Amino acid sequence: MNGTTDSGLAQIQTQIMWNRLISVVEEQAQTLLRTAFSTTVREAGDLSAGVFDTRGRMLAQAVTGTPGHVNSMAIAVQHFLERYPGEVMREGDVYITNDPWLTCGHLHDLTVVTPVFREGRIIGSFACTAHVVDIGGRGFGPDARSVFEEGLYIPIMPLVREGRINEDLIEMVRWNVREPLQLEGDVHSLIACNRAGADRLLAMMDEFGLSDLDGLGEEIVERSRAATLAAIADLPKGTYRNTLTMDGYDEPITLAAAMTISGEGIHVDFAGTSPASNHGINVVLNYTTAYTSFGLKCIVAKDIPNNAGSLAPLTVSAPEGSILNVPRPWPVAARHVIGHMLPDLVFGCLHQAIPERVPAEGAASLWIVQLRGGATAIDSEARRNATFEPPEFEVALFNSGGAGARPTKDGLSATAFPSGVRTIPAEATETVAPIVIWRKELAKDTGGAGLLRGGLGQAMEIGGADGAPFSVLAQFERVRNPARGRGGGLDGAPGAVALDDGTTLRGKGQQTIPPDQRLTLVLPGGAGYGDPRRRRPADVAADVRNDLVSPEAARRDYAVAVSADGALDEAATAALRGEGAGAGAE
Repeated sequence: MNGTTDSGLAQIQTQIMWNRLISVVEEQAQTLLRTAFSTTVREAGDLSAGVFDTRGRMLAQAVTGTPGHVNSMAIAVQHFLERYPGEVMREGDVYITNDPWLTCGHLHDLTVVTPVFREGRIIGSFACTAHVVDIGGRGFGPDARSVFEEGLYIPIMPLVREGRINEDLIEMVRWNVREPLQLEGDVHSLIACNRAGADRLLAMMDEFGLSDLDGLGEEIVERSRAATLAAIADLPKGTYRNTLTMDGYDEPITLAAAMTISGEGIHVDFAGTSPASNHGINVVLNYTTAYTSFGLKCIVAKDIPNNAGSLAPLTVSAPEGSILNVPRPWPVAARHVIGHMLPDLVFGCLHQAIPERVPAEGAASLWIVQLRGGATAIDSEARRNATFEPPEFEVALFNSGGAGARPTKDGLSATAFPSGVRTIPAEATETVAPIVIWRKELAKDTGGAGLLRGGLGQAMEIGGADGAPFSVLAQFERVRNPARGRGGGLDGAPGAVALDDGTTLRGKGQQTIPPDQRLTLVLPGGAGYGDPRRRRPADVAADVRNDLVSPEAARRDYAVAVSADGALDEAATAALRGEGAGAGAE
């Protein structure tokens, strides 16, 4: 009896420590949010933070952050330990890299690892990642032809040695980027972020009388792994296939997936996917694995904490040389354009196995509006037509289209799925860069019609301060291939990139916005779920009143007659739907 009681108390204590560990890494992430210089981090939360055991296994991750960063970082720490094993690390050391193939897929993500010591020996480490606005080279866009053009490459190396910062590295960074103060500030924020996590972890270990993390870590990993396998066991076994066509840079890209559910887990193979692109939209295997695993977990194991244990049963393979597994030195700066589409791709597989749990496709790929100013950033014609020297700047705006409709609810509008980053407020961007965001609003009629409506995209209009010309490093997807509906739901609206005079711009590549003109964007909408004619007319009328659907689209897509002010015409609706009088009043 006492043994049973002791066992129960031990399990409760383990759960408390596990929960505390999650709070520790969340405070770690919040430290980065509060101290970062880049708007991409402090406003959008484009980061990750986590704690790892001495084997490099992720035990807990912060809720704040993106799947691409978190799940890539979960693999990355082992690479740090291979280069600098625990026995050569010293108290006060900090290590850094932005190697795309070992960490988060492109040079703009800095990953920092800090070993934690207790009573003179290493007991684990903290890692964090942040997306910086600029890392030099061509910058954050898809135009480069190799990774060597894309910016400054930092191999895994010491950032701090026994408490002394590597000033040579910092000096090299300063002279190779467009925003040296901002980047240096972000590096110090990453150091502070891990330090905050270490301090909280050591205080927690004192409180619970822990000398190391080995026992707690093993419990976390094994329980999470077992829970994930139990969730997979409830799925119908077999292999399910799906393909997805993307705009690509200069030609369409095909993503192909074969998902096999077995007693050992879920494996996704991307054989049949297009070969690598000559432009920087390629994806390294780390990042492919990160977003594939996230897509699977969203449907199969969404309530199980994300760590090395719950990720272990989810495996990925892709042919080397394909666009989802490029070797060095292929260009990868805009790898998110394709990486963010992977959850939708695997959702198409999962829908065949468990259709009642899978949403329709959404905009998926984040629309990152990377803007650059200055005479060297614009074309010669814009320089000739400018009436003053255009100011130099580099800034990124994170924006999202609509999410796909869910089996039981409408899709979310202007929502970053799967990345999870927040939209950067217009005021924050205008504070740090000489631009004006003239318009930012939900784009009517962009959500795909359905029994459940897709989420709406948004419309934006951006100009240079005082009409100055500037460049956009376009990396926009779903301009030619919109989100596809499920179960009779209609596709979402495609995106659009143009000038305010109606001139169409390319969806990808650096382009100049001439003096006194504005960049206009319409972000794609999420797709609908189910037959639109089964949607309650009252709900369609409410969408019209809320300016989400036009009266014309209500009639065309839903067979619902609604006046411009949103009043439902029940008789006309019944006629449109071929129903008896009064049927529209349901």
